Amino acid sequence: MLSPAETQSLHLVPCYLVEIQMPLEDVERIMEAVAAVTPLRIGAYDNNAFQSAPGIERYRPREGAVAGVEAGTRQRPGVAAITFQIDADQALLARLAETIFQIHSYQEPTILIREALASRSKGLDDRDNPHRWWNTTGDWKKAEA
Repeated sequence: MLSPAETQSLHLVPCYLVEIQMPLEDVERIMEAVAAVTPLRIGAYDNNAFQSAPGIERYRPREGAVAGVEAGTRQRPGVAAITFQIDADQALLARLAETIFQIHSYQEPTILIREALASRSKGLDDRDNPHRWWNTTGDWKKAEA
């Protein structure tokens, strides 16, 4: 595992960066299951995750595939990757991986785990920072109201 580090404004803490590839129709179900295992907390926020734009997944079923052996490579549109951070905790990682496996629609879910350092603010008062969203164009959610 990587070693923690510090800057004036940040703690850089060890974590696992988890990426799951899934059909778009599975995203909400899988993310609800993930949230039942861990809150995906970063500072004062939770449910922190990134969803990629939909792409095309390529694969060819071979011996042992529930779909049966196929000669050609399939191309499935509408597949996204969800990425999030969790604490560097092996027991949590194991529970999360098992939960994802049980709820995922694939026989072989694509679950990628990387060791990483994640930034955590030291909570300094930066309300007057001219680069923060609240001092520029405002929160993008307010535009929807």
